[in-house]
This record gives sequence, C-alpha cells and structure tokens, in this order.
Amino acid sequence: MDTSQHALNVILSDSSIDPELKRIAEKVEAGERISFDEGVILFEKGELGYLGILANHVREKLHGHKTYFNRNFHIEPTNLCVYDCKFCSYSRLIKERSEGWELTMDEMMNIVKKYDDQPVTEVHIVGGVLPQYDMRFYSDLFSNIKKHRPELHVKALTPVEYHYIFKKAKLDYATGMRMMKEAGLESMPGGGAEIFHPEIRDQIAKDKCTGEQWLQIHEEWHKLGQRSNATMLYGHIEKFWHRVDHMEQLRQLQDRTGGFQTFIPLKFRNKDNQMSAVDEVSVIEDLRNYAISRIYLDNFDHIKAYWAMISRSTAQLSLNFGVDDIDGTLDDTTKIYSMAGAEEQNPAMSTKELVQLIKDAGRHPIERDTLYNVITDFKDHIFDEEEAKPQFYKLPVLNSTGAEI
Repeated sequence: MDTSQHALNVILSDSSIDPELKRIAEKVEAGERISFDEGVILFEKGELGYLGILANHVREKLHGHKTYFNRNFHIEPTNLCVYDCKFCSYSRLIKERSEGWELTMDEMMNIVKKYDDQPVTEVHIVGGVLPQYDMRFYSDLFSNIKKHRPELHVKALTPVEYHYIFKKAKLDYATGMRMMKEAGLESMPGGGAEIFHPEIRDQIAKDKCTGEQWLQIHEEWHKLGQRSNATMLYGHIEKFWHRVDHMEQLRQLQDRTGGFQTFIPLKFRNKDNQMSAVDEVSVIEDLRNYAISRIYLDNFDHIKAYWAMISRSTAQLSLNFGVDDIDGTLDDTTKIYSMAGAEEQNPAMSTKELVQLIKDAGRHPIERDTLYNVITDFKDHIFDEEEAKPQFYKLPVLNSTGAEI
C-alpha cells in the first residue's frame, strides 16, 4: 500500500473525526466530487494535517511524485494602467507616468533576442493596460516573435487586457480571440481573475472586466481548441465561501470546455498598495488553500505554486499539499510580486538548484513545455560542470522614462 493511501486510511478509521470531514474523505477516496457546501466545510473545519493527506492523495493519484517546472522569460510592456486595482503594488496610473515604463516594439523584440542562445521554451507577456497597446500592436508583437523564433511558445495577456483591447477595436470576444490566435498567440495565463464574486470584486477591482467577462473570454479561447490557466487572489477581504464560489465557477467552465490546464492560487501581498492595512495570511493558510484547491478542482490537471512569490521553503512544503508544479522560471523577471513584497526580491535559480529543491522534497523533477510535454526528466540526471553553473538571465535595466540604460 502506498503512503498516501495509508495516511488516508488512518483518517477513514478514526472514530473521533468530525462526521462531515469523514464523509468528505470517503468521497475523495472514491474519486467523487465534493459539493460547494463541503468546500466551505473544508475551509472552516479542515486542519492542516487532514487537508494535506487528502490533497496529497489526489496529487499522487494524478501525478505520483512528478513535479513540473519550465524555462520561460517575461516581457512586461508597461506598468502604467488605466485601471486602479486596490491590491496592486505593480501598476501606476497614467498620471503617475514618471514612476513607470512603456516599452516599444523594438525594445520588446530586443528582450526576445537576448534569449536566442538560451534553452527557454516560453515567453510570458503580461502588464498594465494602456490605449496604445491595442489590437494592431499585440497582433504585430505576436507575429514578430513567431517569425523570429517559431518554436518559442507565446503565452500572453489576460482577459483584463483582451476585454479592453476588443472593446476599443469594436470586436466581440470570439472574433478577437480568433484574430489573436492567427497572429501567433498560443495560450493564455491565468491572471486578472482575482475573486469573481461582485461583492468582493467591486471593492478591489471595480473598473476592469467582471468575473463573468473573464470566464467568457477564456471560454471563447477554449472553443478554438486552445489552453489557458486560471488564478485566484486569496487572503485579503474575501470570506471562505467567496473562494469556493470562485473555484466553483472555474470548475463549471472546465466541465464545459476542458480548456484549463493549471490553477494557481495567488497570495495577496500588502506592500505599497491601497490595501496595506489588510494583514497577509499565514503560511499555514497558504498550504490549506493549496490543499483545498487540489481537492475541489477535480477536473484541473495541475495546481501550481510560484516559488518566487511564496519562497523556496514554502514551495517545497506545498508539494505535499496538492501542488505538482512550481513554475520554475530560472530568472523570474516579472516584477509583479517582488514589488508587492514577495520573499524572493531577486528570484533566480540554476537548473541544478531547482532540481535539487524538488528532490529534497522527495519529488521527481520534470522540465516541461507550456503544454506539459516532457522536455527533460531529471529523476536520475547527473549534472556536468557546465550545467551546474548558474544560468541567470537578466532583463535590461530601465530608467524612469522606460529607456534602456
């Protein structure tokens, strides 16, 4: 009997356990879907050890000990934005232009070219929303990237950006997403989801696309046979049932389309934003949230934790609470989390360090591409001297006007 099944059996045979929690454990063992109310019960009553046993059972049933990472780099066109999300430490309103950057097409392509001799497989493009970054601009950017490096996977923009772009271009979602696919877009990241329920969304991100619109744009993308990710911003002013409501809407869309690959819970960070008075949740709550996400989202293949956002040690712990992907960007060039106070302010790991981090957690490291095809299985890999050297990739430094210095 494997260890995860043995641990689950201990719960099932424990006569002192809460009857509602035992019933949920029985459903998890049987592979049955838990209900909305049972999801809330997990948040309200589930202790860390109990949740970890259930989530790890699901994780190992799906993936065994396999833990995925990929090699990508980020392009962030601008941190200026027409929206004023209360939780955001990254963006600056247009009136604060002196504190931001705006990259040109040439500057973005120069970033792509800096990685020409590196074994990256994906470019991740996301940033603020500005009028000049319109349909034509992004169509040209995607096309230019694919012309320059056809094998590089373009994962770009969230529904927040697409909603604005399509509205400005007077395009419906279906037409807009089809045109983006034709330009070279290959998948969508999961950002901008925050919390779907308007009771919370209207307080923290009132101006941008609604939860319903976010889901509609992903649905149109899935109808084209394409894949995307999903996120949830947790640990601020939401209640537990808001988290379950959020996951329930994702689960229902996934039932219809099957287009989501990965769910990524994103921890609210309170540094330098309009919600600084809101305390951050503990690491224990982070792990509980990962575990419940794995249990509830039974139709999602993967649960991801960003090691650069939650720290290397917490990322290792998360691998025992339902997580099977830690992103693994060797140089996480995004500033979104570091500006919000993430533990990793200058995140970079060599391949060897990342593989060792996964192995030290008792897991099996696999480098993947964006669509989870295996590139390198590092289970028994022996690093030579060249591979063991840190492979840190750095973006150009920008001054306050956005010019490279």
